[in-house]
Amino acid sequence: MTRSHRIALSFPRAAAITVALGVCFGSATANAQAGNYPITPKQRSTAQQVAEAGVPLSELSPNAPDSYTVKTGDTLWAISGLFLTSPWRWPELWGMNLDQIRNPHLIYPGQILYLDKVNGRARLRVGSGENGVVKLSPRVREGDLSRDGIPAIALNLIEPFLNEAVIFDSNELAKAPRVVATPEGRTVLARGDKAYVRGDLGGARNFRLFREPQQALRDPTTNEVLGYEAFYLGTAELVRKGDASGAAKADDIVPDTFMLTNIRQEVRVGDRLSPVPPREFQNYVPRAPQSPISGQIVSVYGEAVAAGQNQIVSLNKGARDGLEKGHVLALWKDGPRMPDKTETGSPVIKLPDERHGYLFVFRVFDRMSYALILSVQEPVRRGDRFTQP
Repeated sequence: MTRSHRIALSFPRAAAITVALGVCFGSATANAQAGNYPITPKQRSTAQQVAEAGVPLSELSPNAPDSYTVKTGDTLWAISGLFLTSPWRWPELWGMNLDQIRNPHLIYPGQILYLDKVNGRARLRVGSGENGVVKLSPRVREGDLSRDGIPAIALNLIEPFLNEAVIFDSNELAKAPRVVATPEGRTVLARGDKAYVRGDLGGARNFRLFREPQQALRDPTTNEVLGYEAFYLGTAELVRKGDASGAAKADDIVPDTFMLTNIRQEVRVGDRLSPVPPREFQNYVPRAPQSPISGQIVSVYGEAVAAGQNQIVSLNKGARDGLEKGHVLALWKDGPRMPDKTETGSPVIKLPDERHGYLFVFRVFDRMSYALILSVQEPVRRGDRFTQP
């Protein structure tokens, strides 16, 4: 069976079922896909508190439908926003179950979501067919499990950054393998070209290419260096170790030969190599952080000064601060200061800060994170503030 086609048995149910989201990248067995998703402390806490309760009716969107048929192109965030005023509270609406969260169920196009309202609380159940009645018989769905199910957000917005957007804890690329020469003395290289590399490869064969020097990412308030961001160029594969033919003299230095496999920007002498990390199961579950958190935007990814919806920003908080993949954060606009002309002397007053958008954390490092701007009313800039939603 190919990597892009796997078979899963699906048992739809008319009764309320638990739903969690798992999105897989890379090659692993179907069993691993079904059972090896981690349970975060936040998920477990939510499950314990609301496995049967649901959400208060006050949390429902004013226009929440009684039922909704899942369509291709839907996302969990958009569907949650259809039913809830606070989409990050979706685990409560679904009533996650501790026993089944270890084996997450994906939501598929064609399934019908029914909104049940009982005793002042609301929950969703999943079914298909008239009035949610389904046959309790197995059926086979064939396809790529990471693509058929409804993702948390539009994955095309973040997939390019899963390998490209990297924050290094130190200036480690300064000692990384480097491109030392090109065929025929060419100035720049493109996809399919060879590059000659020197440095310790550590036994790896597949590498990402970055431009030196790295950019130091500093905390907007303390000016502390939190990490280093390097400009991503593409990928390369080792095709021949230095002097594989054995024809070189004893004192000759023969570099390794690489083939450029995927290029975003031209490669040149001096560019650095870093091993491609193992692909991971990405468990993107949109939810609020378990504890209060407050931080600032460090930078806008790329060369832009300000960012808008669907752009990437780096944050000055990371794993050590309790951030996790899937956390939803609120963006705040500082209230302006202005004179109060109604009082003698016109004292300066500061208007309240206003929440004007949401972030979705998708990559977490020790001291920093990357987040996607889900929605925003004003341009986002370095130093802007975020909190739990």
